[in-house]
Amino acid sequence: MPRRSRYAPDTIPRAPHWSDRAACRELDDRSIFFPEDFPKGLVLLVTREAKAVCARCPVIEACLEAALERPEPNGVWGGLDKDERQMFRRRQQRRRRRNSRRPRGGDGAKTAAGTG
Repeated sequence: MPRRSRYAPDTIPRAPHWSDRAACRELDDRSIFFPEDFPKGLVLLVTREAKAVCARCPVIEACLEAALERPEPNGVWGGLDKDERQMFRRRQQRRRRRNSRRPRGGDGAKTAAGTG
């Protein structure tokens, strides 16, 4: 008896991915999303152009989330350049640390209100 394959056959269509609906898919030249490759004088202009495409993208949140998960080292992803993503990541880490230090439990407010 032949062994069953654990892989899906090629005839089954691939499930849609968020990137299929990305605004950048419409562009012939996607190099604007990697402004680091341009001459220094053009970096700001190219970055601004890439962010304008991101601003009208229906999947901007999913793109940013994916770039933060990897973490993506270069380019404009989810409307943020590499420096902005780095700052965003640091803010998230600080927020997590702050929240982990907070005492848990809601009894403190009830006890304080009940006395007096």
